[in-house]
Amino acid sequence: MSFYGCCGAALATPCLSQLGISGDSTIAGDQRRMSKDNDKLPISPKALVVHDPSLNQGGQINSCVFAGNRDTMQNGAAEAVVCNSKKLEDAMQESGLKIKHHEDNIKFLKAQKNRLDDSILDIRVALGKIHSASGTDSENKESSNGRNEEEIIEQILRHDKSAAGICFQLKTNHETQISHLPSMKDVMGIVALLGKVDDDNLSRLLSDYLGLETMLAVVCKTHDGLKALETYDKEGFINKSSGLHGLGASIGRALDDRFLVICLGNLRPYAGEFIADDPQRRLDLMKPRWDNGETPPGFLGFAVNMINIDPANLYCATSSGHGLRETLFYKLFSRLQVYKTRADMLQALRVITDGAISLDGGIIKNDGVFALGKREVEIKFPKSSGRSNLPKNYFDIESRMKELKWKRARFVEDLQREQTLLDHAKFNFEIKKQEFVKFLAHSSSYVTAPQFPSGGERSTPIS
Repeated sequence: MSFYGCCGAALATPCLSQLGISGDSTIAGDQRRMSKDNDKLPISPKALVVHDPSLNQGGQINSCVFAGNRDTMQNGAAEAVVCNSKKLEDAMQESGLKIKHHEDNIKFLKAQKNRLDDSILDIRVALGKIHSASGTDSENKESSNGRNEEEIIEQILRHDKSAAGICFQLKTNHETQISHLPSMKDVMGIVALLGKVDDDNLSRLLSDYLGLETMLAVVCKTHDGLKALETYDKEGFINKSSGLHGLGASIGRALDDRFLVICLGNLRPYAGEFIADDPQRRLDLMKPRWDNGETPPGFLGFAVNMINIDPANLYCATSSGHGLRETLFYKLFSRLQVYKTRADMLQALRVITDGAISLDGGIIKNDGVFALGKREVEIKFPKSSGRSNLPKNYFDIESRMKELKWKRARFVEDLQREQTLLDHAKFNFEIKKQEFVKFLAHSSSYVTAPQFPSGGERSTPIS
């Protein structure tokens, strides 16, 4: 027995009434026929009785219930399609906004970098004019002090198997070969060559105070550079084929002794003010004073401010923007006081906190620790270059150049980072776009799938 669809069943009753046939009599006739048929069919003991509220008393499908269920299913599916489509569209829009954000950042950073390039070019031209206008006096002094520095370099190279000797050899004779090596590109130099002093005697005293090992210490910028200088195997032994040991062996200078490395990134920089309008950016340290406010006699200043630093290293020697004076030399000398004589120094013991030296050879390491006798100094700071005829703003211009170059390097790093983020955002956008296209294709095939027509028939077997 089959049942018609909701529309077919709805059309049956009007036809019977138009023909003048009673619905009750028709049903009674159907029941008599079914009774005769049932006498011929075997009755199954497992006959299933199904009570379906969608069936009316006449055994037909309730047309309204069936249509409602179908509409509900179709509406639910449509809502799911719309909801998922909205989610994918929102995800694509978010990725698009990220792309625009990174593109705007890159545009801004490029504009700033170009502006800095123009400023650096202008300053380079100005420095060139100053150099060309300098007098012969300056050239003679530069030549004399250049020989002084060469002598100190020769002293360093005599320690041919020291870390300092190897570093200097690599930096000067093999620069093109090691420029890409992380163990060397982070190295700034050797303590003895990173500062200069006006007076030979003061240079010898400061070098004596620090000691040979510290004067030959290697200075690097970051902790990563420090780790690259020496590596270890699984047992903790030094790997002689890598780092500074491997580089030394490659030029025939095996490194077997201990050596000091000073990492600027690990130093706590001076946090105070600088002396105003000082081209060397000397630290504004409080002078020692007696209770009456007077400075002890013979006090000449602080050692950290008596080091002359190459203008290139006055600013931004570290990634955080600090120069060598407030990092390296402040670490080495702190508030070491300089006096004219031993007598002056001893008289000021009560106000000496971080050690002192005197020009006649006295050394106080710290409270209660005195260095007596005399020691020959092999390695000392070079003598400062004479630039008496240079304009007063020369160092300011050089410092400005260094600052601009440092800022430009930061912008280049930011550009590289933004470009990486942009590439990642574009990659994510493409993935989301492909997901959206696949979803639309799948939804289209679902929507166009064959559906039962509203006026058609559907047979439902009932057992």
